[in-house]
Amino acid sequence: MPQTLAKYIESLHARKDLLWPEPPAPEPLKAKPHLKPLPSIRAVSWSVYGTLLPLPLGELVFEHPTKFVMDVALDKTIQEFRMWKSMTRKPGPPADHMRVWLGNVIDDLKFQTPAGEKHPELGSHLIWAGIVKKLMTNEYIYSESQLGDLEEYGAKIAYFYHAMLQGVGPMPEAIRTILALNDLGKKQAIAADGQQFSWEQLHFHFRSEAPGQDFSAVLPQRLQSWSIGVGARKPSERLFRAMLATLRAEAIDPSEVLHVGTHLYHDVAPARKLGMRTALFAGDKTSLRATKEDMREPHLRPDVLLTRLSQIVDILTP
Repeated sequence: MPQTLAKYIESLHARKDLLWPEPPAPEPLKAKPHLKPLPSIRAVSWSVYGTLLPLPLGELVFEHPTKFVMDVALDKTIQEFRMWKSMTRKPGPPADHMRVWLGNVIDDLKFQTPAGEKHPELGSHLIWAGIVKKLMTNEYIYSESQLGDLEEYGAKIAYFYHAMLQGVGPMPEAIRTILALNDLGKKQAIAADGQQFSWEQLHFHFRSEAPGQDFSAVLPQRLQSWSIGVGARKPSERLFRAMLATLRAEAIDPSEVLHVGTHLYHDVAPARKLGMRTALFAGDKTSLRATKEDMREPHLRPDVLLTRLSQIVDILTP
């Protein structure tokens, strides 16, 4: 039986020969929190990258704007998965060739997105599965019994590549806040842009800092809505509607849900439009997507402005 993605991630991080990029320390802003009691909230929905997991650039990307960073991630991926022998040999570094392949597969997948979707999500596992398929025309082989079918293998490569491209780790106070909200009896959901590996990445880093905690019970999969699952990225309402549908099945209305994120247009605006309460997290300059001018717009104004995640507990405590 092929190794699960969760076990694969654990085995990778247990190795001593891999050097992972460090997650960035959140950069505080000169912001004053705006807090008020929200006693009617029964559930909190979370954005993930930039909110629960800080990372360089503030959001998950396929390609890094800094060539050196991109080259290192591509070189490590080529080496880890023994791709170079099956790549077309041309003058120049392996990373340069792989960058072209990556761009070509991304462009091909963009033509396959659902018609009418303004914010389609591309699957990183499909990108890397496409690259493996191309390699296999030149005698590339891998152990399907260990690594799974093409898409399963693509998900494992995608995790490795993105983890080498952007170092991640838990946001300060994220674990403590999530556990405190659970103690208060609040349901917790996810409405986030993310890839096939994103839940396992979040789960791994949380468990690494809080071993013994069952985060799959605190953030159950039935209440998780990821862009890769619905096929649309924020600010598409599809992602939020899918999450709200699962909460309605538990008799929780949108007005009883507080959505927490770092982006006024991608988090606050669609959540407000669907009747949710909103919290803008302004605890990290890199991930915050908001200006003073934007904050003056009525349809973009959040209910609360957080500078620390633990402030959520204070405003929801009876």
